[in-house]
Amino acid sequence: MELLVLAMVRQPSVTTAARSMLGRFLRGHGVTIRITEVEAYAGPLDPASHAYTRTPRSEIMYGPPSRLYVYRIHGHFCANVVTGPDGEASAVLLRAGEVVDGLDVALRRRGEHIAPARLARGPGNLAKALGITMDDLGVDLDAPRSRGVRFVTPDEVDGQTANPVPHNPVPISSVPISSGPRVGVRRNADVAWRYWITDDPTVSAYRRHPRAD
Repeated sequence: MELLVLAMVRQPSVTTAARSMLGRFLRGHGVTIRITEVEAYAGPLDPASHAYTRTPRSEIMYGPPSRLYVYRIHGHFCANVVTGPDGEASAVLLRAGEVVDGLDVALRRRGEHIAPARLARGPGNLAKALGITMDDLGVDLDAPRSRGVRFVTPDEVDGQTANPVPHNPVPISSVPISSGPRVGVRRNADVAWRYWITDDPTVSAYRRHPRAD
């Protein structure tokens, strides 16, 4: 039944939203990353989604869009972007990114011994590098002048890192994007709704859930 449901909606709008986030810049508490890896979750259409069943925890996923959905798992926080529209309960998990500003802050949070490419590799590490916690739940990521977590433009990035951000970065539409199964998902494990910038060194490794169906 689960596979039948997904067969009827092979490419829901959240997959388009997920791909469009690749290459965008997200600032959080003094650190900015360029997003390099994401996973799409299609709410009630997707048994792997937290919103497959409507609960108090997943209520935020039902809208409005551009809100930050934060949850905790295995002692780590994970950051998701609600994509909407209202009532659809779709969200995109931010899996990896390149630190392009605030490198010194990210190193303090993650550890001075961590290589730059690994600072925000994996959803828990990404949230830690950005300083994201449950206090950021529900933040509007498109709100201008927000001091917390928000999307920013390339012109707003200082580029204080070994790889400064150009003022006119290559459009993500011209950058190769790969897709594959989502990491650590037990249900619908083979649905290829994980997207990443091809060959980017910050992208995390694929790990299949040991009880994946």
